Amino acid sequence: MNMTKWFSDMIASPTKKAMPILSFPSISLMGITVRDLIGDGERQAEGMALVAARTNAAASVSMMDLSVEAECFGSTVRVSEDEVPTVTGRVVDTPEDADALRVPSVGEGRTGRYIDALRRAKERITDRPVFAGVIGPFSLAGRLMDVSEIMVNCYDEPEMVHTVLEKVSGFLIDYANAYKAVGADGIVMAEPLAGLLSPSLAQEFSADYVRRIVDAVRTDDFAVVYHNCGNTTILTIDSILSTGATAYHFGDAIDMREMLPHIPQDTVVMGNVSPVRGFRNGTPESIAADTTALLRDCSKYPNFVISSGCDIPPLSPWENIDAFFRAVDEFYGRA
Repeated sequence: MNMTKWFSDMIASPTKKAMPILSFPSISLMGITVRDLIGDGERQAEGMALVAARTNAAASVSMMDLSVEAECFGSTVRVSEDEVPTVTGRVVDTPEDADALRVPSVGEGRTGRYIDALRRAKERITDRPVFAGVIGPFSLAGRLMDVSEIMVNCYDEPEMVHTVLEKVSGFLIDYANAYKAVGADGIVMAEPLAGLLSPSLAQEFSADYVRRIVDAVRTDDFAVVYHNCGNTTILTIDSILSTGATAYHFGDAIDMREMLPHIPQDTVVMGNVSPVRGFRNGTPESIAADTTALLRDCSKYPNFVISSGCDIPPLSPWENIDAFFRAVDEFYGRA
């Protein structure tokens, strides 16, 4: 599938489908836990297929599990029954640790399982593009070095940070290409930690490395969607756009009405119904109202595509998710 054309056609269409980051809530459709889901590629593929069958989302997006790549590098991961896995501790503390950090092969840890899940999902989902979720370079480096420590080290030990970024960027290129090899139509790259950086630091420690990954993997047939749910994305939008991603996705920490004028008209920008306040803790009535209000404010921009602000939490009620899609259909006259 020509993904460059697919996104262009999306902009040209007067009616649009939503493209939320929706995968973890498949656990309630299958009667399993998050632990079950992340441990089994077949269940992941089944979950993606069930979500695709239930919704008319523009694309299918696999899990935004930001622990997978860090675990592959040696991080300890905390897994629970009903929450997204989280990284604990750190594996890089000194410049010597950074120099000694081993770059794993793609397929180690759970990466092989997630690649296999995408392959299986592509066999089942044939009516829309299928995207793989991956972490961004600065966000991965932050999990290896500790989120607080990497912010300090950008000033105190910048060479150590760059050493880690070089290593993780090479790995992420290989990881994205492995998804490409099994048929993925693109990746959604989550770089939320960059949302804490100043504009100059965001360019040096995030955007330049994201650009390197984009240049290595993006083609007409393989898209890169950049996701950042930080609250500084409007301030750092110049560096974000310098990544050369195919499309951009932002969280609910910012006002999408303020973001849209900064995005080129030929580039899709997505967001940003609150995943927690809206999907997880809202009601069908409240999320329908939020969705409709956002569409009224932003649909005047042809390149705007409504989405969740981030990965929809695992225990989000399907009544809320269904209400979101119903509100989109009603707004565009498809109901």
